[in-house]
Amino acid sequence: MPSLEEELFPSTPGKFKDKGGSQYSMNRQFHRCFASTSTMFLWALFLIALTASYLSFQSFMDSSTRYFSSTWGGLHWEKQVRSSAEIRRNNGFSVLVTGAAGFVGSHVSLALKKRGDGVVGFDNFNNYYDPSLKKARKALLNSHDVFIVEGDVNDAKLIEKLFDIVAFTHVMHLAAQAGVRYAMENPHSYVHSNIAGLVTLLEACKNADPQPAIVWASSSSVYGLNEDVPFSESDRTDRPASLYAATKKSGEAITHTYNHIYGLSITGLRFFTVYGPWGRPDMAYFSFTKNILQGKPITVYRGKNRVDLARDFTYIDDVVKGCVASLDTAKKSTGSGGKKRGPAQYRIFNLGNTSPVTVPMMVGILERHLKVKAKKNFVDMPGNGDVPFTHANISLARRELGYKPTTDLQTGLKKFVKWYLAYYGYNHGKSVKL
Repeated sequence: MPSLEEELFPSTPGKFKDKGGSQYSMNRQFHRCFASTSTMFLWALFLIALTASYLSFQSFMDSSTRYFSSTWGGLHWEKQVRSSAEIRRNNGFSVLVTGAAGFVGSHVSLALKKRGDGVVGFDNFNNYYDPSLKKARKALLNSHDVFIVEGDVNDAKLIEKLFDIVAFTHVMHLAAQAGVRYAMENPHSYVHSNIAGLVTLLEACKNADPQPAIVWASSSSVYGLNEDVPFSESDRTDRPASLYAATKKSGEAITHTYNHIYGLSITGLRFFTVYGPWGRPDMAYFSFTKNILQGKPITVYRGKNRVDLARDFTYIDDVVKGCVASLDTAKKSTGSGGKKRGPAQYRIFNLGNTSPVTVPMMVGILERHLKVKAKKNFVDMPGNGDVPFTHANISLARRELGYKPTTDLQTGLKKFVKWYLAYYGYNHGKSVKL
């Protein structure tokens, strides 16, 4: 007699005996279907688990790659930051300098380091102008033990990390998207750097404990269409002539807000046409020098009725003295961890030379120092945001900061030309190595 198992699940078709007819056949087919579905379900679970494992591994690898390729983070990086921030004089400062690989930033960083302050640089090394010049400035600062962190000022986590590592007493905020004319090509870069970036930095300063005192770069461009001469800090600044000027004016309003609400000590500096060695290639005196040496014509703009444009050219060393004096006279912030305990210092100063010079006169000085005659094309000034003249009233800075510029344009351009010829390796009769 066949067993129950043999009857229900015969090993061969010949052993199957039809005792229940079609009913038995349906039960058998249902079991097969159920067994097949169970198997498929198990396979599906296996595939899901395998996919999840792969994705987790891929995420781990991506994170690891980002970690190892990151320009910041790690014990060695933190050690470099701390070492650079170390104060080496009595009652010295520990200063975070943004835009440290820039023109003004590199000079200020060097001046602070030489007197014994701790300095940590910060720069994104963007390509608005030749990054190799910024790298060269970085190398100069590195030789004086100033470490520059590479990053974007909008990177809140990076900024927060720096404040976790170092209790900065001061912040010198010089990072910005510069240039009046470039704003017509890439307006978003100005909002990104000059407004959003400023807010990101102020948020970090607001939340720091202790809060640092802040000195930051505004611009003479905020005077816009103002025609009162010379420009004073009390003059109207609500008529900007360019987007660049508008972002700097916005920065002044934003810093005032953070000062009022959070007790941050803030000093704004309105720079007037800063020039000198290691300067910005997009500035007129710099590009004129390059073109004159290469025998190329230069474009000299004129204002209405062919009036020569004039600028209050300010030599870099004088500007640095004003920046350092602003740090030295800055009072402590009154907040702690984002909470204000009392009114805080808020100031704005002009840093200029207070002796405007016309652009044609500036070109003439360059010609004498270069011993080369310029090929000049005079063109009416286009509507690109430039203003016809700038002239600084520096009485407030003189009184509050002891600011006193000592370098005239003749002397300053002579120093610039000497640096330019040495840096680019130019010899008379040979092309400039650019």
